[in-house]
Amino acid sequence: MEEKLKNRWLIVLGTVIAQLGLGTIYTWSLFNQPLVDKFGWHLSNVTITFSITSFALAFSTLAGGKLQEKLGIRKLVSIAGLILGIGLILTSKATSLTMLYITAGIMVGAADGIAYLTSLTNCIKWFPEKKGLISGISVGAYGSGSLIFKYINGSLINSNGVSEAFLYWGIISMILVVTGAQLLKDAPILSSTTNNANSNSIKQDFSVKEMLKTKDSYFLFLIFFTSCMSGLYLIGIVKDIGVQLAGLTPAAAANAVAMVAIFNTAGRIILGALSDKLGRLNVIIFTLSIITASVFVLSFVHLNFIIFFACVASIAFCFGGNITVFPTIIGDFFGSKNQTKNYGVIYQGFGLGALSGSFIATLAGGFIPTFIIVGCLCIISIVLASIMNSTKLNTYFERTYKLVGKTS
Repeated sequence: MEEKLKNRWLIVLGTVIAQLGLGTIYTWSLFNQPLVDKFGWHLSNVTITFSITSFALAFSTLAGGKLQEKLGIRKLVSIAGLILGIGLILTSKATSLTMLYITAGIMVGAADGIAYLTSLTNCIKWFPEKKGLISGISVGAYGSGSLIFKYINGSLINSNGVSEAFLYWGIISMILVVTGAQLLKDAPILSSTTNNANSNSIKQDFSVKEMLKTKDSYFLFLIFFTSCMSGLYLIGIVKDIGVQLAGLTPAAAANAVAMVAIFNTAGRIILGALSDKLGRLNVIIFTLSIITASVFVLSFVHLNFIIFFACVASIAFCFGGNITVFPTIIGDFFGSKNQTKNYGVIYQGFGLGALSGSFIATLAGGFIPTFIIVGCLCIISIVLASIMNSTKLNTYFERTYKLVGKTS
């Protein structure tokens, strides 16, 4: 076991390389207008592709744990990397929306989701004493892939055209994911019966069925859904907010897109590491409080350049932190043995959150009513997280008191 632990940083390196390739899918917005210009499709029909990708990504994670048990992490991520690359290469040949939806939507999304979830949770399991930090590094690499490839894919589109850009993107991402996979090893199964004061939890291994019998699983699902919906919706319309609500020029508002990517990545690394020291739920309560304050400022305060950028940067930072902390929360509450399967269930909140923001905005009739709804959902989630935090603390102290009484 000691020899295995000595080499575990190679697994982190492999995970980072793979996650860089997987995170490239978040450059999709660069391809929307070029596809419209080339094929004459309606913009709304093209943009729905990424909604399909996001839904396929989230839904596919349900199968990740079982596939890993059958194939092993190295083979599974390698296969997923190949499918991801092939999906993008086939997209370079797409001449219809149907083919676009199948290749760039279903194929790419499903492969990305399986590789993302399994490589992330496997890496976390190798570092039971640094779960937040390792999650931050892994998810931070995923965000960095998006940031780096905004420039790479943008350059490919400008120099080679949109269809050929898909070809090169597919080849590069395939190489990254498959190369990273070769450094991966399945984590040893560790006991989850020890106490962890930092995470305020008493761990035992729950199966998916056992997890779904607890109210905590539904609380966590709602909290994760709220976190994802608020972050994904607000980040997706950040340029429009700057132009319509803050009165910025399109060029100035476009700068917020790059800034959001930077703060999103920073939040993943910083808050992931802090969660090891401050407690996961404490970090969630903090981030949701910041998001609540930010959306209410966007709703009720006259916006200028500074206020606008401060709000969207805060939301991006906190969203990144939430995405990072949640995998470790699932392990803290329900054990590490079935963490991939259990997180796959909770992760459906991501897919629903990705779809719900735009749906609620359509019903609510604009940015500000939607912000208010988001803020109210965040307040509900803060209450739920506080209840869970208090319950877990009481459980921890009760168990600790009994253990001390037995040994004294």
